[in-house]
Amino acid sequence: MSKGKLQKFADLATYKNVFQYPFSVLEHVDFDMRGQWRQQYFHNDHPIVLELGCGKGEYTIGLARLFPDINFIGVDIKGARLWSGATEALRDGLDNVAFLRTNIEVIDRFFAPGEVQEIWLTFSDPQMKNPRKRLTSTFFLERYRHFLIDGGVIHVKTDSHFLFTYTTLLVEKNQLPLLFRTDDLYHTEGIDDDTRRILSIQTYYEGQWIARGLNIKYMKFRLPQAGVLEETDQEIETDDYRSYKRFSRSPVQKRV
Repeated sequence: MSKGKLQKFADLATYKNVFQYPFSVLEHVDFDMRGQWRQQYFHNDHPIVLELGCGKGEYTIGLARLFPDINFIGVDIKGARLWSGATEALRDGLDNVAFLRTNIEVIDRFFAPGEVQEIWLTFSDPQMKNPRKRLTSTFFLERYRHFLIDGGVIHVKTDSHFLFTYTTLLVEKNQLPLLFRTDDLYHTEGIDDDTRRILSIQTYYEGQWIARGLNIKYMKFRLPQAGVLEETDQEIETDDYRSYKRFSRSPVQKRV
């Protein structure tokens, strides 16, 4: 681990807005604030919104600036990434922001039933080979049901055609209420000003993808508590890239 990362982890250990519970720790330590985020940390009764896989926290911070009367919690397992958002929030006195360092697979251990109103999934790894790891899979949607209010809203913003198509098919198959959908966010007419203001928050990598000519896709839908969720079995064309400056190998390269 580099000296820079060591210093960031040392900083995080002192930050009042960061809670660190990687899975290896959570097995042996209870999270006492479950169900008590408003009372014990935010000290208000405002809605709670999560960003799962928040990276450096750019979106979490952007939303918190736009909506001071909403509490935002960014979640990621990479502490060196969280450091950026947590540092900015402390520096600028954003008291409606917290960060949780943990594995998203166990996210339901940190929030009580009905404690969260909305979830943002911004540029999640599409996990093209492993459906169970996709953050919009039935595996994760069932976990979100443990703490999301009935009919809570899930936002999906992505550059991945694969993940967007997969999520669309899943929403359709399970008849989840679709509130909005566009496969070309920044060239769609008729988006109201407030929504466009929210969706115009851009992460560093989003700017890079836009510069490369990739369409940014967005959808939001409600997740009711009732009903059995089923996976889609339709075949989906995979993306021809994995992430910025990292391309998937061709079939020929894979055989080498």
